[in-house]
Amino acid sequence: MSILLIIHSILRWVILLTGIWAFIRAWKGVNGKTPFTAADNKAGLFFSISFDIQFLVGLILYFISPLVKTARADMGAAMKDGVLRFFAVEHVTMALLALILVHIGRSKVKKSPTDALKHKRALIFYGLALLLILLLIPWPFREALGRNWF
Repeated sequence: MSILLIIHSILRWVILLTGIWAFIRAWKGVNGKTPFTAADNKAGLFFSISFDIQFLVGLILYFISPLVKTARADMGAAMKDGVLRFFAVEHVTMALLALILVHIGRSKVKKSPTDALKHKRALIFYGLALLLILLLIPWPFREALGRNWF
């Protein structure tokens, strides 16, 4: 399990970097009224792929983690414990919502008739997903939840 947790922790940085890359490209596209290029498409694609991989690793961890197993054994008690609740419910729920936003965003971007609309939709969906991702990470500075940087 510790290897998977390390992979999951490292992948968070890949997600953040690809998400920021996709968001910045969309931001520049909206503000600069630039054409939607192959690089814009790749940014969204890499964000989506890296998130898919991260989500799969996270699901495996979810089902083998002793912390989550403890929470699932008594969900009533887990809901009263902030750490158990975060890992058993909040973390996975926000991750799923962010994943859905990324995929809906990719689909809407591909189907958009104009470059301006592609950039706008990418900015909205990738931006919301990135916000959720920032909230769901157990950052080291979050006292009760804090994990290592890697």
